[in-house]
Amino acid sequence: MANDLASAPAAPATVEDAFARPTQRLPWLQLLQISIYWFGINAIWGGWEVLNQEKVPELFGEAMTGRAMFPIEVLGALIAIAVQPTVGCISDYTMSRWGRRKPYIAIGASLDVVFLLGIATANGPVIFIVFLLLLQFSSNFAQGPFQGYIPDLVPEDQVGTASALVGMMSTLGVIGGVLFLSFGYRMGEDFTIPALLLGGVEFATAIGTVVFVREGRQAKSRDGRSWVSVALEAWGTDILRQRSYTWLLLSRLFVMAAGAFVVNWAIIWMERALGFGSDEKGTWVTVILGATAVATALSTLPAAKVSDHVGRKPVIWVACAVGAIGVGTFAFAPTIEVALVAGVLVGIGSGMFLAVDWALLSELVPKASSGRYMGMSNLATSLQSVIAVLVGGLILDVVANGFLGVQEDFSASARWAIGIGVLFYVVGAILLIPVKEPARRRTSGGALAAVGGAG
Repeated sequence: MANDLASAPAAPATVEDAFARPTQRLPWLQLLQISIYWFGINAIWGGWEVLNQEKVPELFGEAMTGRAMFPIEVLGALIAIAVQPTVGCISDYTMSRWGRRKPYIAIGASLDVVFLLGIATANGPVIFIVFLLLLQFSSNFAQGPFQGYIPDLVPEDQVGTASALVGMMSTLGVIGGVLFLSFGYRMGEDFTIPALLLGGVEFATAIGTVVFVREGRQAKSRDGRSWVSVALEAWGTDILRQRSYTWLLLSRLFVMAAGAFVVNWAIIWMERALGFGSDEKGTWVTVILGATAVATALSTLPAAKVSDHVGRKPVIWVACAVGAIGVGTFAFAPTIEVALVAGVLVGIGSGMFLAVDWALLSELVPKASSGRYMGMSNLATSLQSVIAVLVGGLILDVVANGFLGVQEDFSASARWAIGIGVLFYVVGAILLIPVKEPARRRTSGGALAAVGGAG
């Protein structure tokens, strides 16, 4: 019965309804099921953050840790950028008895378990990097098609709620992955069993999606085109004609990178600005990460509800303001207690942004090509850490070594490496100005719902 419901055919998508949303309201259980796989995906990558910091020094040597991490981040980002929109676009045209999204989710999630286990058990740097790149491929192979479900299935007046659940599950997944793998490693001799169990969690959330989520609109017709031609369509310049969508992607890139400066430089900030040792860093990283993540998760649903009434852009601008205050306060905090409060502000801004930005994205994309357009939004997600590591690292070295006429100040170098995130928030907010929200109507519940496409 579940499979029959999941595979039920939908009305064909036409040119006229390329921007149209479904009209049938979804029960809460279905909204939750659409978002639950985000928990599994992000649990994998939360676990990777632990594996990365433990395995890289072990495999490459302590002296090479920093120099090894950056190219590893870049290689992973390039795979994600290439795969996600391409496979998302292919899924827009896929016709199968499972529908157009589910085959990719099932295949990608199955391979994720294998490749995560390969990373955990790798005994050499080459094997480690190979399995990482394979995990990036399989994870994004599933994620590109999966994130088309909100535009495919969610009606206008439930977009905010569905997007808030995406933000919440993504954040909880990262927390769960980090904590699960950290505690599992401390209780055992290696990462093998924790990684296998974490992969099992991700696989279970994927299978739940395949079994219980119904398919949306019917696949687009290829009209005799080859699959290679369809894959290359993901990178066609016609996407630039969706000007509001393009501006939103640029804004998203800067805003997500802004928060990444804290995540990527917090440990060095504790060392240089506050003089913390290993034990203090370990304790406070856990406390600040937990507080920030909880604030992120709790702020998603209220922000989405408010944006249903006042529009998406005003809430995103408030998120940028809150995030900028948090990042600036964290960077120049005189004590760790002040930094903890600042971390909560960063989390609130991040949660507001994740929920409302995702809702606006799903309203702007052509619904018949949602796999392609939502997949392309991964550019910001993939590049945020790369940008934070590159720009922050340059500032770190310039200030610490007194290059280019800058006064040498080792203790302040980490503060400025994080503080630059404030400028990124400002740029992200400015880039949002040209974005035109779809025309909106007031629903029976008093909220505003989008009724048009992108400009």
